[in-house]
Amino acid sequence: MTARRLSAAALAAAAIVGAVALPASAADHARPERARVEISAVQYDSPGRDDRSRRSLNKEWVELTNTTRHTVNLDGWTLTDEDGDTYTFDDYRLEGRATVRIHTGEGRDTDSDLYMDRRNYVWDNYSDTATLRNGYDRFIDDASWGGHRHHGSDRHH
Repeated sequence: MTARRLSAAALAAAAIVGAVALPASAADHARPERARVEISAVQYDSPGRDDRSRRSLNKEWVELTNTTRHTVNLDGWTLTDEDGDTYTFDDYRLEGRATVRIHTGEGRDTDSDLYMDRRNYVWDNYSDTATLRNGYDRFIDDASWGGHRHHGSDRHH
């Protein structure tokens, strides 16, 4: 009887030590912060007259924000509307805690402003969805307005 109790006590102690040690070892090997880029704002209806001028087209934009501390390589990522109009990021890195604005019209790319170089509006004023996908065509985020609601929310200015 004593051997059984001793064996049971040893097994119970080992189980307790194992349960306590597991969270500590998991904390020692914390996963690195995962890249998180989101559509933070959309200006789908450019202010003023829709005259397709460079100025008017560039007042239509989508903003992306990197919510982490780490730079995210957006090379090959896409931003698409419901009609299939697609902007593909080419050799662009979004710094940690930074925001980039993607304008519809033509312009000179900078760290904070990119241009689709289009001569027509992309985002429908009444109802559309902007969808962001990574270079592996995996869904990252979206923002919808009007009659549609997808994964994201109605985020616009």
